[in-house]
Amino acid sequence: MHRCAAVLPFLFMLILVLGGSPAAGQQAPLQGFDGYVNTALRDWDVPGLAVSVVKDGKVVFSKGYGLRKVGESAPVDEHTLLSIGSISKSFTAVALGMLVDEGKLSWDDPVSQYLPYFQLHDPYVTRELTIRDLLVHRVGLPQVCGGILWYGSDYSREDVLKRLRYIKPVSSFRSTFAYQSVTYMAAGEVIRAVTGKSWDDFIRERIFTPLGMNASNSLYSDLKKAKNLALPHVRTDGKPVAIAYRDSDALGPGGSIVSSVHDMARYMQLLLAEGAFGEKKLYSENVARELFTPQMLVPNRPSSKPELKALNTRFSAYGFGWFLREYRGRTVVSHTGGMDGMSAIVMLVPEEKLGITVLSHQDGGIFYAMALRVLDAYLGATPTDWAGLLLKFRGEGEQKAKDAEATLVAARAQGTKPSLELGRYAGSYRDRMYGDLSIAQENGKLVLKFSHSPALTADLEHWQYDTFRIHWRDPMPFPKGFLTFSLDAKGKLKGFTFDQPSLLDVNFDELTVERIPEVR
Repeated sequence: MHRCAAVLPFLFMLILVLGGSPAAGQQAPLQGFDGYVNTALRDWDVPGLAVSVVKDGKVVFSKGYGLRKVGESAPVDEHTLLSIGSISKSFTAVALGMLVDEGKLSWDDPVSQYLPYFQLHDPYVTRELTIRDLLVHRVGLPQVCGGILWYGSDYSREDVLKRLRYIKPVSSFRSTFAYQSVTYMAAGEVIRAVTGKSWDDFIRERIFTPLGMNASNSLYSDLKKAKNLALPHVRTDGKPVAIAYRDSDALGPGGSIVSSVHDMARYMQLLLAEGAFGEKKLYSENVARELFTPQMLVPNRPSSKPELKALNTRFSAYGFGWFLREYRGRTVVSHTGGMDGMSAIVMLVPEEKLGITVLSHQDGGIFYAMALRVLDAYLGATPTDWAGLLLKFRGEGEQKAKDAEATLVAARAQGTKPSLELGRYAGSYRDRMYGDLSIAQENGKLVLKFSHSPALTADLEHWQYDTFRIHWRDPMPFPKGFLTFSLDAKGKLKGFTFDQPSLLDVNFDELTVERIPEVR
């Protein structure tokens, strides 16, 4: 999660910070940083994180903090593997750039030339869609759509792409920025079509191996073999709890890479050197410029919080796998990433030859705070306690969630019951895009199951009338939602709808679920 889409509004506020003039000749920009990180880990109750910094072509800082798993003693170090989530998208763009250099494709080639099976709802868009369109989030689809097809499912990348034609556009083609992971999945499949190699094999052979990113991987089977691995952690009842990694192979080019700050430092060196790494040249200066060139404007939403007004920026855009912002007359190139229980950020300031990576294995804003703290230090800005500030905002957000839940409970209609006996709601259902779902009756209660996604299994508790509260069984603390059955004028069950907050990239509003008639 792949949580890359869910964090976008917060990213727009936090990715940059305004500061004072750089301090000439500053010798120890990260003096006192260890103490700051350790205090923040304690205050946030986060198991651990890792940080690396590249300056003037050299790795000047690479270190881990805390533990790989809460309650155990194995430490996080610079080689510990953590998910980088949507930062994987930039690897996909680099890989395509290599093929552009070789003359095997062009940024503006039609996608249909390589993926004839890939169709969108509008035939015009299918015909005109280019590789460039895939990379800059302007195809007209809803924000972070299609996640329900790949999240925890057994669908292949090709299966997911073939089903996207059922999602209706919400804007005209190339007019609106709407962040996606599935379009990068398609971009990765273009690589396979051109080279005959999977995206995973290509980035391993052409990026990981030449850079010496020897521990980095993108496949669940490789992840299970890793020894120096930090587990994802989620907050349950206010405490960090370790959970297992989820198989994200289907997401692949949009967010499946797992890496370390040691390996990511090498990647930052490559990016800041415009494709050069030591004596090697992995891609051209032309491709390097294209990666960091604003390709699509991104809505610029200034923060209304007084404490965050310094973060407001004059422009916001997207390149190929990177967000771009103005920062005190400089361009900052960055991207966040997130999967279940993990968060990451890479920030690059090309004019300063500065790169920062922070990897963390718990959801929340601590990774932003650490990146901003390092950015402040190297740009000579007055230090800000970003960890304390963002922790306060997290507390405020949690309190708002509790208040909203209390309001829901107070508004619940008392004394109602379902229109039908529980057993009559059980049966087979179908959504044209996703496929089959089912409702079963178990121990006198209803259970919802998605046929291709074991993670999407939930107990249904009657709430009011024909509406049931959804309690997801997965250890990932999904927000509770509602499921409402619909009946026709004759009292016959037609289907059901969701009123469910998004689960990472999973948007239940995309589903139109209908009852499959029983064969008699």
